[in-house]
Amino acid sequence: MSAAIARVTATPAALELIGALRDKHGPLMFFQSGGCCDGSTPMCYPAGEFNISDTDVRLGELDGVPFYMGCEQFAYWEHTQLIIDVVAGNGGMFSLDNGTGKRFLTRSRLFSDEELALL
Repeated sequence: MSAAIARVTATPAALELIGALRDKHGPLMFFQSGGCCDGSTPMCYPAGEFNISDTDVRLGELDGVPFYMGCEQFAYWEHTQLIIDVVAGNGGMFSLDNGTGKRFLTRSRLFSDEELALL
């Protein structure tokens, strides 16, 4: 994977919330929910509190925080860049953003043909 093209990025607001959550909870990790209890939302956990399987895909890092997605879901999203943002509201039931008055939100854009060729 090219270092110049990230599969997952974060807005300044998301990076700010990640920093606040890291200050409070220590090392973190993300897993892109596939639509069960909390819909399709990026879930933030203390590092190691969510079991990653051999079939999960590590998309990259957000300010040093690893971001994962299940392989079946990745098959649908592999042509898109995920952009993690923050909006007002309640976070996912098990996500650390719950109770902060803010929640992480996944936005996306399609990669160009040139970007896909580099990935």
